[in-house]
Amino acid sequence: MARILWVSSNGPRRAGDDSAPFIQQLARALRARGHDIELLLPHAPGLARSESIEDVPVTRYRYAWPESLETLCYGAGVLASLRARPARHALLPGLVAAQWRATAARLARGDVALVHAHWVLPQGFTAALAAQRARVPLVVTAHGSDLFGLRGGLSTAAKRHALERADAVTVNSSATEQEALALGAPRARLLRIPLGVADPAAVDAAAVAARRQALRRGNGPLLLFVGRLVPDKGADDLVAALARLRDTLPDATVALVGDGPERAALERQAAALGVAAQVQFVGAVPPAEVPVLLQVGDIFVAPSKPVTGQSREAQGLAMLEAMLAGRPVIAAATGGIPDAVRDGETGLLVPPGSPEAIAGAIVQLVRDPALAARLAAGGAALVRERFTMARAADAFGALYVRLMAAMRS
Repeated sequence: MARILWVSSNGPRRAGDDSAPFIQQLARALRARGHDIELLLPHAPGLARSESIEDVPVTRYRYAWPESLETLCYGAGVLASLRARPARHALLPGLVAAQWRATAARLARGDVALVHAHWVLPQGFTAALAAQRARVPLVVTAHGSDLFGLRGGLSTAAKRHALERADAVTVNSSATEQEALALGAPRARLLRIPLGVADPAAVDAAAVAARRQALRRGNGPLLLFVGRLVPDKGADDLVAALARLRDTLPDATVALVGDGPERAALERQAAALGVAAQVQFVGAVPPAEVPVLLQVGDIFVAPSKPVTGQSREAQGLAMLEAMLAGRPVIAAATGGIPDAVRDGETGLLVPPGSPEAIAGAIVQLVRDPALAARLAAGGAALVRERFTMARAADAFGALYVRLMAAMRS
């Protein structure tokens, strides 16, 4: 079996971790299809240097000493970590150098047939240097934040280097595709492979009822948000929309699932608008709890918006999970969201940054249950057709086989 080395700055720290869970899910799906996936990840305090997580082998490299300084990766990712604490920029050179050394050393053992770098920076750049010397094919996957952020001259040059030297570049949406092309990714080697979501696990009805009783206010609709509490996710627009529903839907409640640096600001906003009692801060939850919460919510809202200096919504996996779970979706028409949310067919699209439009769409769905049911059914059908984890794993597996065969010939 040909060993395939994944190089990433984010991924599982343990089984059931909420740090980029799609990395672990996709790795397991590919291993189930006979592909020998190994993860090369940065170290972090308290983590083992080598272990197996749910049958996926993981090796971690050190990049700062003492280990208490290794705080740049995991969680919401490197960019979010840098924004939260700009002093962490001092850790970047060490991370890049250590990642290149670890990748080159792993390839020098001679048993790796292909390298797959997740995120263009820094993994695509360091893997391009290492894979070229080892003469193994390289796949670089852009997840969005790596393309939309880090726009300085040096970062742009590093991105171009990675994209131009990869044997294949994959993107997850039309938005990331256009950005990759603008940065010089060769069209002939560019593939759009949306990351997928797995079929929702069966949930306990009693657990759903208990959560719903704890979160819902009166007989009003429960509006669900799942994501990091960062500016570009737009949770502030959902809170502002809730205040606009005071007269039409006075018992409406918002449940914010996730955590992040904007939580305190959102709490102050809810209090200032007089809706603090109607905004439930659920906090971060393990991925296994998300299916329960999706069944608790009446309407899923993805109010993402472009923010200067921040990222954009490249695809929206939580939104896809909600659609697959049969929830009607209201989403902002930004980034890769319109690939899945077709206005009036699989959900309702609203202009980004518009609490008024979000409020209007909520009222529309509450007053027209037949429309909500039709959109929910359409959304679930589209996700099953185009955005499943199985479909993504099949596409990546076929790409690996093609590139390895071309290298052998």
